[in-house]
Amino acid sequence: MSQELLAATVAAVRHAGARMMTRYATGARPPGLPELLASLQANDAAVVDTLRPALTEALPGAGWLNDEHGSGPLATGEWWLIDPVGGNVNAVHGMPDWNIGVSLVRDGRPVLAVVFFPVLDEMFTATEDGGAFLNGVRLRVSAKSSLDGALVGTGQAQPGHDPELAARMGSAFVAMTNSALYVRVSVPVTHQLAQVAAGRMDVHWQFENVRSHAAGVLLVQEAGGVVTDLAGKAWELTSESYLAAAPGVHAAALDVLTA
Repeated sequence: MSQELLAATVAAVRHAGARMMTRYATGARPPGLPELLASLQANDAAVVDTLRPALTEALPGAGWLNDEHGSGPLATGEWWLIDPVGGNVNAVHGMPDWNIGVSLVRDGRPVLAVVFFPVLDEMFTATEDGGAFLNGVRLRVSAKSSLDGALVGTGQAQPGHDPELAARMGSAFVAMTNSALYVRVSVPVTHQLAQVAAGRMDVHWQFENVRSHAAGVLLVQEAGGVVTDLAGKAWELTSESYLAAAPGVHAAALDVLTA
């Protein structure tokens, strides 16, 4: 992966972050669902309108997908996968935990990831076999070796719309709470994956796997973490679930989630 392409992607994402910061306000409080949905859509459009021309210029032949909930296989070749505003619902309520996420997938595997947290000015980057970095400093997952000292997280999207998924989440939360030091349930997913890559958290799991998570998965992998599906098989873009963790606690977390 060329450093020129990485630099161009970082520049495009930083520009999109600056545009989002003009829309973001800590005092934002949408009065109702119509206003909330309008703000979500406007934020996504502002980021896509900034990123798409820049990334198309950087890699003209790549496909483009900015469906943050899209899943399933991709055609061969190169694809930009965009999560315009991860944690958009947080942003429109004035909370700081949101990001802009971009990954480049080549023949079904992520080869470049950029995840930017504008409020904190934290730029996470990774390239296949090139390591993961935060503001240019190399990242390493934690050295935890036991779940009793581990910070663990998940963050399924809208589980209340799927009673079976909500029940599964509840059972897993109880089981993990009885095993780990602390369990966090929050969005965006890429926020937690970035924290695992940085060694700030130790475990993150999902009962779903959408393509836009690929950026966070690559961060964890390139920081030395282990990412598998919940059957223990190596993660793929089409996996139906996944567990991303520091090597010393991955097996124990997998046992808890599959007991």
